[in-house]
Amino acid sequence: MADQGASSAENKLGDFLRARRAESDPRRAGFPDDGRLRRVPGLRREELAQLAHVSVDYIVRLEQGRTRRVSRPVLGALADALHLASDERDYLFTLADVAPAAPERQSGRSEVAPRLRQLLGTMHDVPAMVLHRGMDILAWNQGATALLTDFGALPPAERNLIRLTFLDAPFRALYADWPRAARECVAVLRMEAGRTPHDPALAALVGELSVRDPDFRTWWAGHQVRGPRQLTKTYVHPVVGSITLDVQQFTVDTHPDQFLVAYTAPPDSPSHEALGFLLRWAAGRADERDDLPARKR
Repeated sequence: MADQGASSAENKLGDFLRARRAESDPRRAGFPDDGRLRRVPGLRREELAQLAHVSVDYIVRLEQGRTRRVSRPVLGALADALHLASDERDYLFTLADVAPAAPERQSGRSEVAPRLRQLLGTMHDVPAMVLHRGMDILAWNQGATALLTDFGALPPAERNLIRLTFLDAPFRALYADWPRAARECVAVLRMEAGRTPHDPALAALVGELSVRDPDFRTWWAGHQVRGPRQLTKTYVHPVVGSITLDVQQFTVDTHPDQFLVAYTAPPDSPSHEALGFLLRWAAGRADERDDLPARKR
C-alpha cells in the first residue's frame, strides 16, 4: 500500500506540481505539436522530466507523494521548467523537505500590542487594520469600519477577511471585480497553508469555505499561490460609489504573524476625494452616536 503514494491531503507537493504542469504551455517550453493526443493540456511528465534533467520515474514519484526529498538544484530546475513566479517558487521550496523549517507559530488569534492599537486610532485619514496569518482581523480603526464593514458587530470567529469575501453577501458586493479579489484571497490562503500545514484554525476555515462555496473549491484545487504585496482594488461603496484604493501591507516586526493593512488613494484623484468624504461622513455619524446619550439626559 505504501507504494501507492500519499493521499491528496498529505501530498501537497505532488498536487502542486501536477497543477502547475497542467497549466504549463508546451509550446512556450519548446515542445511544438507533434500530433500525439494530450490527455492534459499542459506538459507531459516526460517533457517536464526532460526540461528538469531528471528521470520520468522521479517525476512520477514526486507527483504520487512517494518522495519529498528534493535537492535545491532539482527544485530550481523544476521551478524554471514550470516558469514559476517568485511566490510559487517559495511555495515549492516550502513544501519540499529541503526547505528550512518555519518557526512554530501559535494557533488562534494573537494579541495586538497597545501601541499598535494606538497607531490605528491616530490614522484618521487612512482606513487601516491589523491582520493575523490566515487573514484574521485583529484590530481596525473607524475608517476601516466605514470602508468595509462594522467588524465589531461580527462574532470574533467570523472576523476573517477571506471568510467575509466568500460568505458575507454585503461584503462580497463591495468588490467591483469579486472573482479577481476572491482568487487573490485563495492564493494568499494557499500560501499560508503551505507555511503552517498543521494549523487547526486555518484547516477549519478551508474546510468551511470548501463546503459552502463552489468557487472556493474550484480555485483551491488550482493550487495558485501568492504572498502579500501592494494591490489596487476598486470597491462599489453604498455611500460614495466607485472608489479605487491602493492596499498596502506592512509587517509588524515585534509580531511576525501580524501585518498592518492601509487603504490609500493618490492625491487629487476622484478616489481621494471620495475617501475623504467617506471618512468625514463616518466621523459625523460617530459624533452623533456619542451625543445621543447626552441628549437623552
